[in-house]
Amino acid sequence: MSKETEKQRWQRNFADLLQELRVAQTGVQILFAFLLTLPFSNGFTRTTEFQRDVYIVALLAAAAATALIISPVAFHRALFRQGRKPELVRFAHRMATGGLAFMLIAMVSAVLLITDFVLDRPIAFVLSVLAGLWFLMFWVILPFARRNWGDDDIDDEDDDPDAAGGR
Repeated sequence: MSKETEKQRWQRNFADLLQELRVAQTGVQILFAFLLTLPFSNGFTRTTEFQRDVYIVALLAAAAATALIISPVAFHRALFRQGRKPELVRFAHRMATGGLAFMLIAMVSAVLLITDFVLDRPIAFVLSVLAGLWFLMFWVILPFARRNWGDDDIDDEDDDPDAAGGR
């Protein structure tokens, strides 16, 4: 098995990051589009001042997430063919992380907006907190808890005859 060069590793890291951003970009664009059309719907006039404030938070957070998640494309265009893939990957990583943070705010705010519109406010707060915790569980807690996932498998591979094609 051949080892990848540092240049190949940066290229692979960038390709992996772009794939991740494509998934996040679709989700945030759908939410942003929904939020952009919401004020033009008939029921929006029945919103309370609190709901309009939550709407503004959700809208601005979705706009910020969209900008951050798309920014690696603009950065790539600016650095195209300059051999600066390491800087691009580091920048894109930071922007993706920031984009996910704003996406979390936008998603929880959107949940709060909708649940507050259709349910009693205390229930809306509970459901919104639960939604936030749910996102944090899968976007932060589990990934960091499993950050070294598989490291033990590498050490055990030499002892496992099945891993080497035996049995």
